[in-house]
Amino acid sequence: MSRIVLASGNAGKIREIQAMLQGVEIIPQSQLHIAEPDETGCTFVENALIKARNAARHSGLPAIADDSGLVVDALNGAPGVISARYAGVGASDQANIDKLLLELADVPDERRTARFICLMVFMRHADDPTPVIAHGVWEGQILHQASGSHGFGYDPVFWVEQHRCSAAQLSPEVKNALSHRGQALRVLSQQLRHGSA
Repeated sequence: MSRIVLASGNAGKIREIQAMLQGVEIIPQSQLHIAEPDETGCTFVENALIKARNAARHSGLPAIADDSGLVVDALNGAPGVISARYAGVGASDQANIDKLLLELADVPDERRTARFICLMVFMRHADDPTPVIAHGVWEGQILHQASGSHGFGYDPVFWVEQHRCSAAQLSPEVKNALSHRGQALRVLSQQLRHGSA
């Protein structure tokens, strides 16, 4: 299994996953002209499975997909599974951040707790009855304004207490060591290496 299709067109995700999964050729589905499916699931794991199955079916290769997002306690878990389209379909990272900060405008610091969640799925083929599923969680808080220029998505407003800065102020190496996606990918790559996949 030297080639795996990655069910994502998100350049930030592609960079992070390629950096962490050594010894395997990762082929973004966009390179194979595979259209993204509708994410109709109600949970992160459902959406990850939809994406992995679609990529495997259209490529004939094993597939990795993740579904991840930001869960904010004061917003009852929003933006959740619609994190990438919180401000509408095709919304920019900035538009999503602006909407989030507006929703939290009157929420005090102690109630701005949040976490990034990542569900990552590996499917050997489109009809794989036992996909490998890995889970990562990164705890933090939502800042009042954006800070930092690294990363993508909500990173500029996600406060990382351990480093006293936003996720967008971390180097890619430090972010990969801490992040929800990094955690899920380490679990997944461990399972792939030990043959359980």
